[in-house]
Amino acid sequence: MLNFLLETFRLGLKNLRLHKLRSLLTAMGIIIGVAAVIIMVAIGEGAKRDALEQLQQLGAKNILVRSRPPPESTESAGRASSMQEFGIRRTDLERLRTLPDVETIVPLRDTEQKVVHRDVRVMANPIGTTPEVFDVMNLRLARGAYFDALQYDRGESVCVVGHRAAQQLFPYEDPLGQQVRVGTGGMGTVMLTIIGVLEPTGLRAGSEGAAMMGRDPDMGIYFPLTLAEDAFGDLNIKRLAQGREVKRIELSDVWLKAKSTDDVEKLAEAIENVVGLQQKGGPQDLKNTPRLDIDVKAPLEILRAAERTQRTFNTVMVGVAGFALLVGGIGIMNIMLATVTERTKEVGIRRALGAKRKHITLQFLIETTVITLAGGLIGVCLGAAGAKLLPVLVEFFFNEQKPTAIATWSVVGSFVISGLIGVGFGLYPAMKAAWMNPIEALRHE
Repeated sequence: MLNFLLETFRLGLKNLRLHKLRSLLTAMGIIIGVAAVIIMVAIGEGAKRDALEQLQQLGAKNILVRSRPPPESTESAGRASSMQEFGIRRTDLERLRTLPDVETIVPLRDTEQKVVHRDVRVMANPIGTTPEVFDVMNLRLARGAYFDALQYDRGESVCVVGHRAAQQLFPYEDPLGQQVRVGTGGMGTVMLTIIGVLEPTGLRAGSEGAAMMGRDPDMGIYFPLTLAEDAFGDLNIKRLAQGREVKRIELSDVWLKAKSTDDVEKLAEAIENVVGLQQKGGPQDLKNTPRLDIDVKAPLEILRAAERTQRTFNTVMVGVAGFALLVGGIGIMNIMLATVTERTKEVGIRRALGAKRKHITLQFLIETTVITLAGGLIGVCLGAAGAKLLPVLVEFFFNEQKPTAIATWSVVGSFVISGLIGVGFGLYPAMKAAWMNPIEALRHE
């Protein structure tokens, strides 16, 4: 039996070699279907893994309450000097501290000041905050030390610098022990001594995580909030060509860490209720209106969005790949029926020489399976190459980073399914050949 299978397999390969182009065209549907499965699954897996990496950095148990400027009115747009007051207030922070299921609360104040070292000026983010920020935001130390609670209480002029900010400020020097100037001197200036340098966070510019934060954490200059409040107060003043812009912001962000990931979504809703409404008109008018100057975001939402995207891609994948494989299977059946007609006399001769119906059936099944498995193998190669090449093309043409990740189950599954299609769609032609009348088959011209 083994010799028969080997001989039949060799005969099937010989027949495919005799009609190379026809065999390739026959397997084209299988090739496209398998490649589509691998590429689409790779896109979905890449989005999910990217979301998991961002979630790991931002913290699965974290919730971000972020200040944002309200829409600019037409009256203020025409003024040479404008005053905006918005964002998280200290009273909001105190209300947030009363929420249950909160493990840690970290306020941040982006001073929006210039950062200078000698003649080097960089677009960094000098942020006043508390020592807990490094644990909550997963900011890992590369060298040096964090500032501690004692330095925070004293308002000492120390800071911890993000990875990219350190590289730009000190391209050829060791940042530790160096000083940077924060501020312009008009509304206050502080000289900060660098006591620590952070590891790179891995959040890419333009990623959902960076967009959620509103800034690059690798460009942060983190120093005690007590010092920031003493030196700069609540005002951010930006000089413009036709005047100046004044912002009054008490707190830029508040990070909250829930006790459990199960509490995150429920806690986010509670936070929206606490800080998302404002009293309108004072005590006489208790009508609540939504606040437009605060956003509440949970990094867990990134993962949820990635999972929805993956489900969408999986649905599209099933439709496209299923249609392509169906067309490929029909094409294989059509070609094999034509092949049976061409080889009718061969079938008659084999039956006359003693071949049984199962031998004829097995011969044609092996040929269709070889075609589909070969198509599946080509599709796997094309799909893997396409999945690897896609991020390069997207970055080249659109200047965006869209990572992909090839899933092993998609490669194995699509290859196995291609073999099953060969058996399924090749069975009818094989049985038709096996049930031919040997005498009529020998008479066929």
